[in-house]
Amino acid sequence: MQYTSVLDQLTRGGSATGWSFPSSSIDLTAVDDQPLPCQDTTTQDLWFAERTDEIERAKALCTECPLRAECLAGALERREPWGVWGGEVFVDGQVVARKRGRGRPRKNDPYAPAASRSSSAA
Repeated sequence: MQYTSVLDQLTRGGSATGWSFPSSSIDLTAVDDQPLPCQDTTTQDLWFAERTDEIERAKALCTECPLRAECLAGALERREPWGVWGGEVFVDGQVVARKRGRGRPRKNDPYAPAASRSSSAA
């Protein structure tokens, strides 16, 4: 099932993927008037981007989304393999703080654990 059709079902209150929102969840009819950031066809590639700046932009768009918590919960339940879901980055089915960009890692990676940086300097 395509990502956009799942979102269409969810914003209509359906359960396209076998999981449903808790009954105390946000009123989805209130969201119908406002398009969600992930439904914008001009930004649809951001949610599965390779470049770190595009991923950070997608995460930023999620911050104001009224379905952020439900989106993240659904992605965790479905074990999404990759992409930005609920403002979090998934890589190999795990939530990660930041996705490493394509290509060879930098020699002095600021995101590497302190132990590996000090051992490479020796």
